[in-house]
Amino acid sequence: MKVTILPGDGIGPEVSEAAVRVLTDIAPHFGIEVEFDQADIGGAAISRHDDPLPAETLEKCIGSDAVLLGAVGDPQFESLPPSVRPEKGLLRLRAALGGFANLRPSSAFPALIDSSPLKRSVFEGTDLLIVRELLGGLYFGEPREFDRENATAFNTMRYSTSEVERVAKIAFDVARLRKKRVTSVDKANVLETSQLWRETVTRVSVDYPDVELEHLYVDACAMHLVTNPSRFDVILTENLFGDILSDEAAVLTGSLGMLASATIGGSVDLYEPVHGSAPDIAGKGIANPLGAIASIAMLLRHTARNEAAANAIETGIERALELGFRTSDIAGGTDIKTLSTSEMASVVAEHSLDAVHIAASYHAV
Repeated sequence: MKVTILPGDGIGPEVSEAAVRVLTDIAPHFGIEVEFDQADIGGAAISRHDDPLPAETLEKCIGSDAVLLGAVGDPQFESLPPSVRPEKGLLRLRAALGGFANLRPSSAFPALIDSSPLKRSVFEGTDLLIVRELLGGLYFGEPREFDRENATAFNTMRYSTSEVERVAKIAFDVARLRKKRVTSVDKANVLETSQLWRETVTRVSVDYPDVELEHLYVDACAMHLVTNPSRFDVILTENLFGDILSDEAAVLTGSLGMLASATIGGSVDLYEPVHGSAPDIAGKGIANPLGAIASIAMLLRHTARNEAAANAIETGIERALELGFRTSDIAGGTDIKTLSTSEMASVVAEHSLDAVHIAASYHAV
């Protein structure tokens, strides 16, 4: 399996290095050979190549089985036009790879319940997955314009039936492997694109009679995420709404550093932690690598098609948390000694290997 690593900006290099370490330790135990390559993206690519997505980077990614991204974004480039900022490199990469469905899980880790900003009674039992359409809507719609001379700007939110159908099928397929509930989120009382979205999702649902479908306005969904998040199983929504709601769902765990994501459906799958580049803590060795490591688990599940390997890493993360290991963002003001980024990676790798050995012993018996 060939994996291209895009460390990117800020804490991206630190968390991606930690994730690669865990993958390197775990993969051989499942007969998975991994060949790594590395390339620049975002601000780092602008600094070295004057382009947030150099041709060489794109070529390496397209020639891979999967891509792991650390983070993109650097405040020193904020004065640049939007078309050449670091974030544009990621948008161009997503479009080139063709991944149209972004999967973002958010679960209540038992050991971190009290780290959540929500009360235990509200957040306990939460296990949801947001399926976000990734290649349409406001982020890619044309025409668009920023007219500085006339002090006006506009973007276009545009969707086709086929774009909605393909991401809806992903959501229903995933729901069949979970609790068989899909909540489709839109703003159909105001937006024509949402009316098309709702009609299309309803039509797709006919092919999934075993999956329950409900429709919810985006503002109501945002409210329920902080008042009753455990009511959700799979949340299906468009690009802009999914970007905002997935960050809201992510922080419910107590830290954006905990959450992983996978972008699938295209020629090459793309994996990245949900958190941003966090330039204020870059280089300090204190970034939480668990989101990046969990993204590696998703890579093993969706690209390598190895559920056992993915489960081993997820078990390693849970076990590390159960034993009280923390990075500073999830320490919760306790007296627990916090670990560095690399130390947390070592602990997760150790307990992931323990999970492998325990499973092997069980099967031997």
